Amino acid sequence: MPVAKDGTAYALSGPEDAPVAVLIHGIGLNRAAVWAPVERWLAGRFRVLSYDLPGHGDSAVPEGEVTLTTLSRQLISLLDELGIAKAALVGFSIGGMINRRVAMDAPDRVSALVILNSPHERGDEMQSAVEAQARASADGAAATMQTTLERWFTPEYRRDNRALVGEVEAVVRSAHAESFAAHRIVLADGVKELIRPEPPIAMPTLVMTCENDERSTPEMSAAIASEIEGAELEIVPGLKHLGLVERPMLFGQKIERFLEKVLA
Repeated sequence: MPVAKDGTAYALSGPEDAPVAVLIHGIGLNRAAVWAPVERWLAGRFRVLSYDLPGHGDSAVPEGEVTLTTLSRQLISLLDELGIAKAALVGFSIGGMINRRVAMDAPDRVSALVILNSPHERGDEMQSAVEAQARASADGAAATMQTTLERWFTPEYRRDNRALVGEVEAVVRSAHAESFAAHRIVLADGVKELIRPEPPIAMPTLVMTCENDERSTPEMSAAIASEIEGAELEIVPGLKHLGLVERPMLFGQKIERFLEKVLA
């Protein structure tokens, strides 16, 4: 896998002259664990860039503090190095925070946003709980693994796809503990930077989440969409946080249709 000057591991696929779509994964995971089937699907129509967050997958462990701004800069730097002037940013979970931060920091670099299962304004009680849990995660993901898997996958999927769930678990358990903890704090605190931004985000946007996502709820996605003029909102029934992994083609087709419409 190619590695950028700053240590970011990435992959490029699809037609070289097609519009670019960037895929941004979630905490504790990596580009392949989240995006592999969707990436193959989208690469039939778009130039697809996927990459690993700092300290995830094959990317270098970050030096210094991890913030939503440093994660935005990582992506902008990668676009610069690859000579990509503008791209549609497709972000899952914290990835849907990173792409919003890029849209605020460098709107001229963003052609469209797809925000998947991403948190937003939580209310005081949930915000305090999420912040406390994030600051208790110094030992990495292992301590709460079973609870995490139950929150991410439906019971039926965990029962019928033990090997695939085990692969996701192995990826999370192998995550660099300090990087995992640092990204958890960004996930907890960073939403406060994104609520009712001024000036508002103004580009074609699709916001999606799953009906039973406990931390990136339908209400949060509705709030995100309400703050971006013209944003489309879709709630996928039945699934939980990693519905993207359970039903990759469902998500892939919806993303493809949206991007074809707004990038045509």
